Amino acid sequence: RNRTPPSRTLFYFFFSKTHFFISISLSAVEMLIFEFRVILPFTLEEYHVGQLWSVAQASKNETGGGDGVEVVENEAREHEVHGQGQYTRKIFHLSSKVPRFIAAIAPKGSLIVREEAWNCFPYIKTTITNDYMKEHFQLVIESMHVENDTGKIENIHNLPPEILAQRKVITIDIVNDTVEARDYKPEWDPKLVGSTKAGRGPLKPDWQETTQPIMCAYKLVTCEFKWWGLQGRVEQMIMKAERRVFTSFHRQVFCWLDEWYGLTMEDIRRIEEETKSQLQEQIEKGAVRGMSEP
Repeated sequence: RNRTPPSRTLFYFFFSKTHFFISISLSAVEMLIFEFRVILPFTLEEYHVGQLWSVAQASKNETGGGDGVEVVENEAREHEVHGQGQYTRKIFHLSSKVPRFIAAIAPKGSLIVREEAWNCFPYIKTTITNDYMKEHFQLVIESMHVENDTGKIENIHNLPPEILAQRKVITIDIVNDTVEARDYKPEWDPKLVGSTKAGRGPLKPDWQETTQPIMCAYKLVTCEFKWWGLQGRVEQMIMKAERRVFTSFHRQVFCWLDEWYGLTMEDIRRIEEETKSQLQEQIEKGAVRGMSEP
């Protein structure tokens, strides 16, 4: 089965983003804020496993010929606030994953993005930086996941009033939202695909009212991009990409349910370790894999 995920932008490669808060800093005082809410037919335990399995699979499908994902560290650590968690560092080599206009003007090394993440599920924090842009670019993602919830919590991240007032909320429905033709495959359609192992799906149009289990992942994403002359264009690129990437990814997570259902976190850690070695080999050998931007 072809599991290649949708194409990615400079800032987002393939992470599962379900309920998003996107903040594009245009100046010291001007900020655009978006909160994407994606409802999912999983328990928290299921989503924790399924999301990690899907990220590992997508990493392999998007890595090759010098581009893709390099896992530097992936180990259990104690977070000073959130307790025991999994700490990861990754490097994303993105020269074929961005639009050509960025690849054409980007200085050497600027299309290498570094990710540092703490997974203390149900809380996750990810920080993404770029060596070339240094303090001019930083993407911080703080995620909370809530079971038996359909995205009704208005301020789960406790945003201050001035930020909350600027926020735009966008709800993503993995069943009923429109998917671009280039991303659509029948095997990735929750209306057509169900899980034999879980006894779940295909999902009906009213699935949010009739399906159990159900949950929402809330992801607070703050992006600061200070590159004069490119801010507006990059902002438009991110806004256009967000709904596409996260809708498509989570449709796939559901449609892959039979492949990861029943796996334990011990299984996931073994798969991640195997994937780490495989990714390194794929980066060093073979052709570029996965989707690229025009």
